Amino acid sequence: MYVSFTASESVKILVANEEVPIKHYLRQPQRLVKAIANPRLMKQLSEDLYELKMRPINFMEMYHFQPIVTLKVWAGRNGIVCLKSEHCQIRGIDYINKRFALQLKGVLYPEESSGQTYLQGQADLEVKVELPPALVFTPKPLLEVTGNRLLKSVLARIKQRLVSQLLQDYREWTAQEVQQEQEAVTAKLSTDLGLI
Repeated sequence: MYVSFTASESVKILVANEEVPIKHYLRQPQRLVKAIANPRLMKQLSEDLYELKMRPINFMEMYHFQPIVTLKVWAGRNGIVCLKSEHCQIRGIDYINKRFALQLKGVLYPEESSGQTYLQGQADLEVKVELPPALVFTPKPLLEVTGNRLLKSVLARIKQRLVSQLLQDYREWTAQEVQQEQEAVTAKLSTDLGLI
């Protein structure tokens, strides 16, 4: 018997106005991935593909496993960042790995409102899995509630890192960009004035 679990999470974060607008930062989606993913659990496979190892999961105190998801992350127009899952495997339980499908879609974008900039986003996660024999007689509503709660907690952890890590990384990136620009202007002036 197959069961489906779903969860959605939205975010709206006030972004302090920096010298470089956040839409420029968001044109580099690899920074977003590095800001929200644990570096020890993330590997960049190509320019827009990342392998993310999720924390090990304990389902109903019976099954312990670790999902490994390949995500495609890319920048669209006006600072929109999109992501979707390309592949997933389950480490720890071969039975589930062969009967498991995960679909993750997400979007993050800046929006101006009353002179303020907000980062808004939405992530939708769906898992379909064929039940192992030991769970066939467990009531389906109990399984669905447990599975949905588990997926919600996964998205909540990602949101927490997004809120704390992303804005910090954006501030650091902006400071570096401004410093590099000032150094370039100083070097050009020195050259133009014949000081170098």
